[in-house]
Amino acid sequence: MSAGKEAADKAFARGAYPHLLDGARTVDKDSTLDAIAEALSFPDYFGKNLDALYDCLTDLSWLPPGEHVLIWAGSSGLRERDPKAYLAVRSVLSDAQRALGPSGDRTDSRRLTVVLPD
Repeated sequence: MSAGKEAADKAFARGAYPHLLDGARTVDKDSTLDAIAEALSFPDYFGKNLDALYDCLTDLSWLPPGEHVLIWAGSSGLRERDPKAYLAVRSVLSDAQRALGPSGDRTDSRRLTVVLPD
């Protein structure tokens, strides 16, 4: 079983909504933003930059209430190809996860968990 599938099964088992991000598609910053937007069904107004990524990740109002788990299997590909882009995207994901966490400033009926299984 792939690491992404295993993480998705674990999320589903605890009642969370898994969203799989295909690491094979994350070859640079733009393709990674597109893949995240697709995985989480971002609205059309997503601005395709890091600020807009944070804004959408800390909103998620178009998704059902509950925990949403973004599973980025294969993130090492971007880390190897473009370490700067990887660190920038990873930083936004961490900040958004913290903001939507139990003690975060964006807490509502939706939570974000980011899993990098590899």
